[in-house]
Amino acid sequence: MLATLGMVVPEFVRIPGEAYSFASIPNVLDAHDALPQSMIQIFGWISFLEACTFPAYANMNNYDRKPGNFGFDPLGLMPTDPVKAREMELKELKNGRLAMVAIGGMVAGATVTGHGFPYLP
Repeated sequence: MLATLGMVVPEFVRIPGEAYSFASIPNVLDAHDALPQSMIQIFGWISFLEACTFPAYANMNNYDRKPGNFGFDPLGLMPTDPVKAREMELKELKNGRLAMVAIGGMVAGATVTGHGFPYLP
């Protein structure tokens, strides 16, 4: 879901620096090849965050926890009723699947058209 946001936001807002400007990188997909050091840093941080979840996976069978449920709900959106909780889990699953299809379509549209958001010819 964050990938779809990360595909659209850089079309309008960039971080400071000449290497990241709209003149240097007009298309978001070109950033991958134009900024190899940044891609290495992003890969490193994502790898670190994934490595932080290894203990949770290792102890999953020792606790009463479903896969993917890390108990992180700071806004209290998960209902306490089991039927409504199952419905919320299904909504989240469908939302994640829709986001995966959306990012695939966005990358395909940007690659085929060569244009930025809204990826139309």
